[in-house]
Amino acid sequence: MLFRQKPTGDLSKIPMNHSGDAFKEGGRCMRKASIIALILGASAVMAEQDPSSAQSAGNTAEPQFRVLSPWAEADPITPRGISPRLSSLVGKKIGLFANFKRASRPIVAEVGKRLKSAYPDCEISLFESRGANVVETETENREQFIAWAKGVDAVVLAVGD
Repeated sequence: MLFRQKPTGDLSKIPMNHSGDAFKEGGRCMRKASIIALILGASAVMAEQDPSSAQSAGNTAEPQFRVLSPWAEADPITPRGISPRLSSLVGKKIGLFANFKRASRPIVAEVGKRLKSAYPDCEISLFESRGANVVETETENREQFIAWAKGVDAVVLAVGD
């Protein structure tokens, strides 16, 4: 809901709607204008002049346009779902992934200590990301990361914010 301070002075200069309520109508008009702009922006299509049109042939007839869809054609990726939850961490190899931020290393160190105290026979494997704001598979550590991920049963990720 939009709240505004009521004006003082000459109210006859404020445009009123048919019910005389300028304050509610102003908020509604802004919302309607925003929604209309959003709809027009979302449904906009690009128009490109067709080179085979009469205009390009030197004729003064109306130009013809070809309407293009703004939706890109993409290769479909088959969804594979999430991995099943482990029934227990007993005897499992747990990967701790620390991103580049300063607090992530102490976070995974503490998580590792707590996991070892709760599950003494689990193995802990640490992987540290050195690149800032980059997917690890797009770095020079790609092969090491893939081998590490394949060698663990579960992963705990620390962002460090």
